[in-house]
Amino acid sequence: MARAMADESDRADGGTVLVRVPGERPQRADARRNQEKLVSAARDIFAKYGGEASMEAIARQGGVGVGTLYRHFPTRVDVVEALYRSDVDVLVAAADDALAERDPWAGLAGWLEAYVGYSMGKKTLLNELHEAFAKNPELKLASRERIVGAFSPVLVRAQQAQLVRDDVDANDVMTLIGTMCMAATLTEPQARRLLRMVLDGLRPRVHWSASGPSAAS
Repeated sequence: MARAMADESDRADGGTVLVRVPGERPQRADARRNQEKLVSAARDIFAKYGGEASMEAIARQGGVGVGTLYRHFPTRVDVVEALYRSDVDVLVAAADDALAERDPWAGLAGWLEAYVGYSMGKKTLLNELHEAFAKNPELKLASRERIVGAFSPVLVRAQQAQLVRDDVDANDVMTLIGTMCMAATLTEPQARRLLRMVLDGLRPRVHWSASGPSAAS
C-alpha cells in the first residue's frame, strides 16, 4: 500500500535513505548532499570569478567530478537558478530571525542589511539570471512575492511599535532598496551609507511647533 506520509523514507542500495515526496521522484540522501555542496561551491566560485566562472571550477570546489555536476545541473543556467533559489531561501529565513529580535527596529535594520547583501550579490550574475528568468518566467515573480511576504511582518511590527512611519508598505521599501542596489556603480561602503539614509527616512516624521518637536506618521 502506498505511504501517505511525505517524510517517510525507504532504505535501498546498502542503507541509503530515499526521501519520498508526494508527486516527486525520491532523491537519494547522498545525491541531495552533493547538490547542496555544489550550490555552496557555485556561490564561492561565482563570487570569485563572476560571469567567468566555469562548470569545471564549480565541480572542483565542490569536490566532485564534472560528470556529477552535469547530472545535477545540465547547464550553467541551471546552476544559477539553484543558487538564486538558495539565496532567496536564506533571505526569507532571515525574516524569522528579525522577528525573533526583541527590538523591532533592530530586526528591521538587520533584515534590510541582509537584503542589501543579497541584492548586491546578484550583480555579477545578471546575464545568467536573465537567462534563468527567461527559461522560467515565474521564478522572478514568485521569488519577489516570497521576499515581500517575509519582510512585511518585520515592517508591520516596527510600525505597530511606532518606530516606522505608517504611510509605507513592504513593496515601497523593496522598490526603493532594490533599485538602489542595482546601480552599476554602487559600492559596498556607499550601499551602507545609503541604507542608513533609507532607515532615517523610515523613521516617523517630526513636526516642529512652538513647543518643540512632535512625531507624526
